[in-house]
Amino acid sequence: MLVFLFLVFATGFLVYLKLRWHYSYWSRRGVAGEKPEYFLGNMKGFGKNLHWTDINLRIYKKFQNTERYCGFFTFVTKALFVMDLELIRRIMVSDFGSFADRGLFHNVRDDPLTGNLLFLDGPEWRWLRQNLTQVFTSGKLRYMFSNMLKVGEELAESCQKQEGEIEAKDLCARFTTDVIGSCAFGLECNSLRDPESKFRQMGKSVTTNPHHSIIVQAFMFGQPKLARKFRLRLFRPEVSEFFLDTVRQTLDYRRRENIKRNDLIQLLMELGEGEGAEGKKEEALSFEQIAAQAMVFFLAGFDTSSTTMSFCLYELALNPEIQGKLREEIVEVFERYNQELTYESFKEMPYLDKVISETLRKYPILSHLLRRSTKDYAVPDTDLVLEAETKIIIPVHSIHHDPKIYPQPEVFDPSRFDPEEVRKRHPFSYLPFGEGPRNCIGERFGKMQVKVGIAYLIRDFKFNRLDKTQVPLKFSNRTFLITTQKGIHLQMERL
Repeated sequence: MLVFLFLVFATGFLVYLKLRWHYSYWSRRGVAGEKPEYFLGNMKGFGKNLHWTDINLRIYKKFQNTERYCGFFTFVTKALFVMDLELIRRIMVSDFGSFADRGLFHNVRDDPLTGNLLFLDGPEWRWLRQNLTQVFTSGKLRYMFSNMLKVGEELAESCQKQEGEIEAKDLCARFTTDVIGSCAFGLECNSLRDPESKFRQMGKSVTTNPHHSIIVQAFMFGQPKLARKFRLRLFRPEVSEFFLDTVRQTLDYRRRENIKRNDLIQLLMELGEGEGAEGKKEEALSFEQIAAQAMVFFLAGFDTSSTTMSFCLYELALNPEIQGKLREEIVEVFERYNQELTYESFKEMPYLDKVISETLRKYPILSHLLRRSTKDYAVPDTDLVLEAETKIIIPVHSIHHDPKIYPQPEVFDPSRFDPEEVRKRHPFSYLPFGEGPRNCIGERFGKMQVKVGIAYLIRDFKFNRLDKTQVPLKFSNRTFLITTQKGIHLQMERL
């Protein structure tokens, strides 16, 4: 018994020493940082009463005035929390070769849909990025624009039948689901007509009913190698099966009927046949790889854009003078083009662009961006050498809410994006889509579908707050993304 107690004590003492050494990593290197707690690191309260944005803001406010960066621990994973905008520029652009990876979880063996452009690193990511860029050329966007307009008209028609109280995120998600289904898959999802459509159910399942708790997700993305050893999966089996079956049926149908369209599925089909950029014959994508790219484009296309749309409607409801000014611009352009928008007509809506930019400033979908050092890196103008495999946190939401950069950051003010105001700011003080080679590949597509949806809604409807409208909004602790706890409830009044 004494021997057993001694072994337990000795083991516990060794674990304590190991943790103490681990959590002193940054202080041993002379890097400032908030004192971490054992096992929690700097994440106390995460997933309970705190969102990622709360934790990032706490760290940012503590060190932003005195440090360019600070040490951080995501539970047991060490990371460098970077606040200096010039250093961020180096990490994302100038010295990208040292920070090309995101270091996110993927487990292609057990969860093949994680083998996508968003999660992959190294040569696999580079090849996909080079080839998938073709989907978002100006020519492809023009082709897809007509499909967006068609869904925009269906959105306006659908709203005529449901005037009154609405939940904005659900309405916008049905719109973007139909847009991405049409533009990427060439399928009619019919979410606006049928809120319980299969595509809408699967998309909602991923975002509101994740396979694991937020703590397990944090472990998977903080320790992806270990998570792979445990053979963890990110997506629910029924979600994976649905997307695999949908892509398989779509590919079979197009090949059988010899159908070709200028959309994502067509390009993926060509890559699956070994035809890379500029028609060069290369290694072909497997079916699982095709399905993985299709799924991530669907999820990114419908969820991030619908969230941005719903936050935009929320701010317009709370700021009726801004809503009125925006409506004047939209109605004027509709009239100028005989109620039929064109690809070029949106260039004549500069205020709409500012409203959406301010929405993304106040509510960036990701609270922070992640990078991982691929080699040892000497931080310029310091004695610090980052070791390979060190994670980098770039706190986008915190930067966007820095009063030194954006005075009164909680005020919704589209004039922040007047050209002269933009020129006054550091170019890396606004990062809703990231920057550099790993920026969001679908930025132009995403902004375009948001503009189409907002244009049709604001032209025909007025949005007001209700007694049950949450002011200020509280973010859900169940997800890494910035989304609300209880939805966005607004009054929609037909004009």
